[in-house]
Amino acid sequence: MYSTKSTVYDEYYRLPIGESLEMKFSREAILKIAHLARLEIKDEMIETYARELSRILDLVEQMNSVDTADVVPMAHPQDATLRLRSDAADEPDQRDHFQAIAPATEAGLYLVPQVIE
Repeated sequence: MYSTKSTVYDEYYRLPIGESLEMKFSREAILKIAHLARLEIKDEMIETYARELSRILDLVEQMNSVDTADVVPMAHPQDATLRLRSDAADEPDQRDHFQAIAPATEAGLYLVPQVIE
């Protein structure tokens, strides 16, 4: 039985469900990926990159195969709550002091030169 789910593998291989996801990238595929990522790789490293990319995609495929229908999304893996401080001013209001030394103000706002015509 073959996966009907579209994956990164589809362009190069059709993967049977339940079988090993070990896959080989062609030299051209690695060079194309490197070009798209604007990476320069040495010829002797192509096989290493192919192996590592295959391992990453195998892990992604394993994670995609897990049934998460009953898993409730959460904002934090430890279900921690944020420690929030009280919403209170902890410094005195010095707006009038700062606006007194500003070049131009009007109605409590700072006036700046026009940038866009």
